[in-house]
Amino acid sequence: MTAITKATPLNPSKAAYASYDWAGFYKLSGVAAVLIVLTALLEIILTFLPGGYASSDTVTDWFVLFLNNWFLGLRNLGLLNIVMTLLGIPMFLALYITHRNIDPPYSALAMIVSFIGVAVFYATNRAFPMLDLSNQYAAATTDAQRAMLLAAGQSMLSVGESHTPGTFIAFFLSEVAGILISFVMLRCKVFSPLNAYFGILGFSLLLIF
Repeated sequence: MTAITKATPLNPSKAAYASYDWAGFYKLSGVAAVLIVLTALLEIILTFLPGGYASSDTVTDWFVLFLNNWFLGLRNLGLLNIVMTLLGIPMFLALYITHRNIDPPYSALAMIVSFIGVAVFYATNRAFPMLDLSNQYAAATTDAQRAMLLAAGQSMLSVGESHTPGTFIAFFLSEVAGILISFVMLRCKVFSPLNAYFGILGFSLLLIF
């Protein structure tokens, strides 16, 4: 008599995970990666436009900039970096999913460090609070109100002004995550080594910058 073996039923949640088709998410992540590049190019283009490289030395200068050109004010305080870090979330998640069965510890570490960098950046960015303070400053009717708003603006800039020590930790974590996942890509060989080398070079240059 032929023995009949009963297969152990797979846990429904594990079955759903095993059968899930990640193709759609990979496409979304690929689009996000392309948008990151386009956003970075937009940042470069804006720098060469009139006023795109103008520096604001004082809180009053920032308030005037926001009142004259709110978009440029937001951009100079990291608006496009907000967009790029947001787009980086699905990209790093997709890279982790791709490598989780080959190099789970380091691919997970890269994703976690990246997400921490995103969280720190959003917690310290002060672009939209500065926009609100500039509107309050324009509407202020007394010197005492203006002085209070200038002090508030200075405290905002000390934390979240772009390319200052206040934003270093967020950018540092993001670049370290990029270098780490690039080394994972190089070792696992899911992607072309050229992609990994460009990742290591690009994120290293950003870290130096």
